[in-house]
Amino acid sequence: MTGYGKTGLVLTEPILHELSSKGNKGIDLPVSGTKDYTQDSQIPNSLLREDISDFPELSEPEIVRHFTRLSTYNYSLDGGFYPLGSCTMKYNPKLNEVVSQFEGFAQAHPLTEDEDSQGILRLLYELQEDLTEISGMDTVCLHPSAGSHGELLGMMLICAYHESRKDFNRKKVLIPDSAHGTNPSSAAICDLQTVTVKSGPDGQIDLTALNELMDEDIAGIMITNPNCCGLFESRFEQICEIVHQKGGLVYFDGANLNALVGMARPGDMGADVLHFNTHKTFSTPHGGGGPGAGPIALKKILEPFLPKPVLVKKNDFFHWDYNRSESIGRVRSFFGNTGVLIRAYCFIKTLGASGLREMTETAVLNANYIKNKLENHFDVPFKNQNCMHEVLLSDKTLNEKQVTTLNIAKALIDKGFHPPTIYFPLIVHGAMLIEPTESESRATLDHFIDTMIDLAEKPVEFFENLPQKSYVSKVDEVKAARTPVLRWEKIRS
Repeated sequence: MTGYGKTGLVLTEPILHELSSKGNKGIDLPVSGTKDYTQDSQIPNSLLREDISDFPELSEPEIVRHFTRLSTYNYSLDGGFYPLGSCTMKYNPKLNEVVSQFEGFAQAHPLTEDEDSQGILRLLYELQEDLTEISGMDTVCLHPSAGSHGELLGMMLICAYHESRKDFNRKKVLIPDSAHGTNPSSAAICDLQTVTVKSGPDGQIDLTALNELMDEDIAGIMITNPNCCGLFESRFEQICEIVHQKGGLVYFDGANLNALVGMARPGDMGADVLHFNTHKTFSTPHGGGGPGAGPIALKKILEPFLPKPVLVKKNDFFHWDYNRSESIGRVRSFFGNTGVLIRAYCFIKTLGASGLREMTETAVLNANYIKNKLENHFDVPFKNQNCMHEVLLSDKTLNEKQVTTLNIAKALIDKGFHPPTIYFPLIVHGAMLIEPTESESRATLDHFIDTMIDLAEKPVEFFENLPQKSYVSKVDEVKAARTPVLRWEKIRS
């Protein structure tokens, strides 16, 4: 379905119901009762579904073309720069995809006996060892299905630790206002009350505020470092000392660990447990509702409570250990999303120690390059500090001409860029959080920078009715929110 908008040809892909034509089929099954297929003998009538009213009827080419066209609407890392701050969208090397699809990996079954799975178990064990070294911790668990799942597991282990010490009064957890967004939900699921720790004027945790809040009711602190302002918490060791002195533990949110790998280790700084986002740090696929991986690394004091089974090595034989008397039990079926973990393993082995350090250095360099080029055109809330892997801007200086962060984001779509993260972190009004990662070339960054400078100089009238060049142009957001159309209904005469 095509039409002409203000900027030219606009393509709107109909939904399957609109493409449907009576009698079209994608497949023809043999007639019931023939020697090739006997419906009654294979599928009981009680399990057969009745016809679905108004179910779309399409041929195979129509279906394939429909979904192929839809796939071209997605903005992807294979197609362009994706500067989402905090979410870390970086290029996924194709070598990692190929390795994960080797037959011995792709066809492995989790119920196979340990003696018949030594190759893949060795790989997972080596990944555990690599992540232990990278984090400066004592051991690693690969089970969690995503970073948020690993975050939850880390807090479950902290709760199990306090309960094992008969310390049942610790029902609160400290969370800085600059922390990663999923922290409060992970704490709430563990039946912990969240207490906000305010940031100081420098965008880092206020130690005075922390001291006032820390007492024997606090289970620990969940701290993102670098924080979501893109700043390294330079007083991290002091924070750990304050929390540990009152018996609490330190959860290190590894969402931004890709700014530290090869440069600093959370375990050396005093953290007790952390999670890895493999998509952020080790370039595994991200998003789309598919499987992820969020391994956790921890100190020895938490090891007894690890979910079982635990992957161990004895006499060069790798096996799953279920004999864990203090374990919190299972946190998922089987042993983790192995296909994702293989990709992370391949990324680590390909780069090696020096390559991982260079990855971090390049990511930080790219972010500071953008900061230095844009700081005279946009407000930079913490201008006097170097940023880490992401740079935080705001629309403060643009508000004088009624231009907002949302205007900039929509204009970037028309310029061919995916917008950065906007209006997060919440402690900075009109935030634009930009993360270039190590994937991007200087030429790409310069193109983005030039575009941002050009938009910063535009009058508010320029931003009216944007975007126009996207597949879906500017919509009536109020109407969409108040009267959403959530399902297709056939128009009947």
